[in-house]
This record gives sequence, C-alpha cells and structure tokens, in this order.
Amino acid sequence: MPGGIIVHPVPFWFHLNPMLTLTLKNIPKDLHLRLKASAEKNRRSLNSEILTRLESDFAAPPVDPEVQAGRLHDFTARLPLLEHRKIDRYKRQGRA
Repeated sequence: MPGGIIVHPVPFWFHLNPMLTLTLKNIPKDLHLRLKASAEKNRRSLNSEILTRLESDFAAPPVDPEVQAGRLHDFTARLPLLEHRKIDRYKRQGRA
C-alpha cells in the first residue's frame, strides 16, 4: 500500500493462547550434552526434547509415599518364605 500501513496477518490462535518464552541459564555442560544426545536419538530439536520432558514430568500422577509403602508391604507379605540354607546350596550347585 503506497503511503499506508502494512499489516501482517497473525494467526487467530496466536491471540487465544500465546506461547511464552523461557530462557534456561547456567545449565551444567553434562546435562546439556545428555539432553542434546537424547534429542538426537528421539529426532527432536533440543527445545522439543526439553518441552516433552517437562510435559511428561508434570503429567505424571503424584505419588503418596504412605500408600506406596502399604502396597509394597502387602506385596512382600504375599511372597513365599525362603530358606536361606537352600538358596546357599543352589548357589553352590550353580543353579541360582
């Protein structure tokens, strides 16, 4: 437009849910290398790898330590009792 204002159209979703920018600082070199290797393995950009890991971490259900301890106790209570002498004998025979 001669003498007018040029308006560049912006996708409608941009105004509905704009993406924010997050800058990470002081990342340990080893962590950066592991993230980079993981991104390459998963065929993602480094940014996508970090976003995927953050999303999966926050999507994980919270763990109640007392409930988990109770489940572990119930599980171990159902295990058969072992005779340590038999286990030692099997080890000596090469079966364990």
